[in-house]
Amino acid sequence: MITVHNLTKIYGEQTVLNIEELEIPKGQSFGLVGNNGAGKTTLFSLLLDLIQPSSGHIVNKDVQVDQSEAWKPFTSAFIDETFLIGYLTPEEYFYFIGELRGRNKADVDALLSNFDDFFHGEILGQKKYLRDLSKGNQKKVGIVASFIGNPEVVILDEPFANLDPTTQIRLKGIIKDLAAKEGVTVLVSSHDLIHVTEVCERIVVLNKGEIVKDIHTSAETMKELEAFFAG
Repeated sequence: MITVHNLTKIYGEQTVLNIEELEIPKGQSFGLVGNNGAGKTTLFSLLLDLIQPSSGHIVNKDVQVDQSEAWKPFTSAFIDETFLIGYLTPEEYFYFIGELRGRNKADVDALLSNFDDFFHGEILGQKKYLRDLSKGNQKKVGIVASFIGNPEVVILDEPFANLDPTTQIRLKGIIKDLAAKEGVTVLVSSHDLIHVTEVCERIVVLNKGEIVKDIHTSAETMKELEAFFAG
């Protein structure tokens, strides 16, 4: 589904990402972990063509992402609040994203009805602009908006941050179901090793821009990750 070939990103004299090869098959729940500055957000930004690689390339379903926009109809993401439009209400934003993805209001409403528990009565019908919502509720909107249009690839950067424990648990269930039942390729980055271990069948550890571990999740994964980050 997604392949990375000889990918680097260099700023000045600093190499912030250097990945020779990486393959992520369709339907895999893929976790990316690492300390601050490890290159996680850089990799996701390259996947979304938000920045240009210094060398190499990424292919998403046979499309080289920095050469064509043909990957966009089947790929969605929520990286941070800059993806939102602050002067819209959540409903207006959902319908806007739906229109971009060829979905009418009825289609969007049908999708949103599946997330009543996740929204917890704090998103829809509140007559608030996105800019006036809490960080956690803004994140809820961005995450659910990334599911509009039945994407084949969903990219979520630090999705568990700013969410209360109940919402974190519900989100873990949503991510598991996407990969297991819908065949969606889900890429998640997080500082929270427990959450990533619970929802991802495979975890890659980045350190100073390079892959240092590539783990298929098992009962021993958490201990392995803790041992690595403990030094």
